[in-house]
Amino acid sequence: MNFGLDRLLSDPELSAPLKGRRVALLAHPASVTADLTHGVDALAGHPDITLTALFGPQHGMKGDLQDNMVESPDYRDPVHGVPVFSLYGEVRRPKDEWMETFDVILIDLQDLGCRIYTYVTTLLYVLEAAQKHGKSVWVLDRPNPAGRPVEGLTLLSGWESFVGAGPMPMRHGLTMGELGRWFIDHFRLDVDYRVITMEGWEPETGPGYGWPLGQRSWVNPSPNAPNLSMARAYAGTVMLEGATLSEGRGTTRPLELFGAPDIDARAVIEEMRAFAPDWLKGCMLRDMWFEPTFHKHVGKLCSGVQIHVDDPTYDHAAFRPWRVQALGFKAVRRLYPDYDLWRDFPYEYAFGKLPIDVINGGPGLREWVDAPGSTADELDALALPDEKAWQEARKPHLLY
Repeated sequence: MNFGLDRLLSDPELSAPLKGRRVALLAHPASVTADLTHGVDALAGHPDITLTALFGPQHGMKGDLQDNMVESPDYRDPVHGVPVFSLYGEVRRPKDEWMETFDVILIDLQDLGCRIYTYVTTLLYVLEAAQKHGKSVWVLDRPNPAGRPVEGLTLLSGWESFVGAGPMPMRHGLTMGELGRWFIDHFRLDVDYRVITMEGWEPETGPGYGWPLGQRSWVNPSPNAPNLSMARAYAGTVMLEGATLSEGRGTTRPLELFGAPDIDARAVIEEMRAFAPDWLKGCMLRDMWFEPTFHKHVGKLCSGVQIHVDDPTYDHAAFRPWRVQALGFKAVRRLYPDYDLWRDFPYEYAFGKLPIDVINGGPGLREWVDAPGSTADELDALALPDEKAWQEARKPHLLY
């Protein structure tokens, strides 16, 4: 299959409208061609394209910065000599003067299919700035490695943040190109917008179900996104960023597991299976041990639960990562009622709100976990209408 970047580079009819125009690129380490040439180098060498600016999202153009709220500086590309502006540094929205450095911005960001992944919000902010300055936006589309399934609560009005760009559920099931179409429609933006679509993307086909396994190399789009298993689990395990449990940062399997020094993972798994066995369909859970080399519980032996989604029993349609992690929280709360589960710090520049609520776009998930008598059916009653509504809302914007 071909990604948007590869099609733009190989089809003269696609690149012809860029001739004579100043072009910017918003990219990160995963913005590569099929032969792993970075988009900056590939576009700089194209006869129709004049690169005048580069933009880096969270974690930087180089993808070197590990954690949330660790900002990247502006600099000048040492090979091509063009400025690199940070959209996760002094600002998260493009400065007015930056918008005057180009006529068309190409956005080539590998997403993970999750509302909280900040490249989604950066896309919206660039679209809004493009409307203000009369600039064109082209998305060079890439696969959603988590595929088409939808899951989670819809972000509530008033809970917008850098990890919550608009009223969508946690797992949105769209590509970046499709998300741009939805943003333009939902926020009534007037932007010259184009998607350079992929060829041959088959999100309903295994074994990849969204990611072309065996056809394209995986390049980390952010430091703790090392493989397809993480991408599949992320719409659930990302909630651990709002909890005191470790999400496995500082291990070789970040965001595929959870645990802590003071829980019994075997007991947690047993409780999960007893409380909502249907929510565990499609994956396998394994109790294990890990010792983070940095981040939460650094240097301490943790009893953990790993979520396995890479074996023959994996069922893409059945696997619901948001519910799996919600169930993990619920099991810990039931086994240890007084457990200090929720972190309290400014999460992604959202001050005065608990991170778990910012992550979920409202307090519903946390309140369900903490309510002593709540049932699995009660969380389903909250989430299922939101998921059904999003399935309908996104239909006009699907390109594949």
